Amino acid sequence: MHIAPYDNQNKPIVDVDDGTVPLNYFNIVKLTRGQSFTYQVPGYETCIVPATGSVDVNVESMRFENLGGRGVDVWDGEPEGVYVPTGANAEMVCVSDKTEVFVAGAKYDEVLEPFDVRSDGLDLVQYGSDDTKTHRKIKHILGQKQAGKVGRLLVSELFTVGAGGWSGFPSHKHDTDRLPDETRHDETYNFRFRPNHGSGVQMLQREDGKSGDAYHIVDGSTICLDNGYHPCCALPGYEMYYFTILGGLSQRSLVQFFQPSHAYQIETIPGIKDMIAKFK
Repeated sequence: MHIAPYDNQNKPIVDVDDGTVPLNYFNIVKLTRGQSFTYQVPGYETCIVPATGSVDVNVESMRFENLGGRGVDVWDGEPEGVYVPTGANAEMVCVSDKTEVFVAGAKYDEVLEPFDVRSDGLDLVQYGSDDTKTHRKIKHILGQKQAGKVGRLLVSELFTVGAGGWSGFPSHKHDTDRLPDETRHDETYNFRFRPNHGSGVQMLQREDGKSGDAYHIVDGSTICLDNGYHPCCALPGYEMYYFTILGGLSQRSLVQFFQPSHAYQIETIPGIKDMIAKFK
């Protein structure tokens, strides 16, 4: 499902028990200096990630100062995040001229401990190649390094390297719990383009060998993926970014099932096996 950009007025874009991706939660919060925003999401663990600007974050009795710091866009520096336990009271206060903050969530019952992830705690992966038109960089905010501290939530930022190209290829899905071959993980994206008048395409093919759907994605588009194979691409001449939320049904580690007709290309894309191993 494609949700076109709109002014959500700091209200969830993907709320609890969403009809398409019930395991996910997603909000975008926009503040100016001195403004604050408080939230609680019962039944969901969340992660606060400034897209731009900086915030002080209070989670129950813990304080995390000057989170973020990117300037004009998501390409302007490294991401940072704060993990917010299930149902906890979280407050963010803008300490820059303005800020845009992503709030990512996954359904989870247990209550863990809050913590922050600064730039030195990121897990960075770069794979693919210009020749295969699959060159991209992944910055895991809640990834393998945070295993054991998080319930079911994976949070990452994905960048195309260069102008134009494919991401999420070879086509894969993760809509059914059938270990060891696949896990059920609902997934939500928010896209950005540089320059911001760029755009791309999100494909969604429900069944191998049959035609599927395609969505025209623009700067600020949100995509909710419930089932099917789902590669995406950016137009030539534009860089693409997407904020990625994965919520697992039965476990945190993601097991992707690659589309049979394209799976052989795993062997042709440099570094892709390392990328697959990082979604834990």
